[in-house]
Amino acid sequence: MSITEVIGLVGAAGGILGGGGFFVARATVRAARVTAAAQEAIARMTTEPQADAQKFAVLQATVTRVDEENGQLRGRQARFDSLLGGFSRTVNRLIYRMERAGIPPEPEDIDELVREYMRTGA
Repeated sequence: MSITEVIGLVGAAGGILGGGGFFVARATVRAARVTAAAQEAIARMTTEPQADAQKFAVLQATVTRVDEENGQLRGRQARFDSLLGGFSRTVNRLIYRMERAGIPPEPEDIDELVREYMRTGA
């Protein structure tokens, strides 16, 4: 039997069976697509918890770092406030001594922010 005869015989069989080869091929393609989609969904389901755990670990590390930085900043702010209070008391004592000695400070000797603080206390 020649190749042409075999092709003709397959075509005839397909015609008798209602073109089943075409439908089988379509079903096979659909099955492959469904299988691929299922495998992809399974892969997502197994990797998403790991990704969430990694995101949570990064978030936790960030929160820890920010807490440490905030603690350091609060410490620096407290030291700065103490230093500012010390300077303020020193300047007040010096101004008082100058005034007692009859030496009033010149207006340009005192910064505007210091004058405002001396007026308002804030």
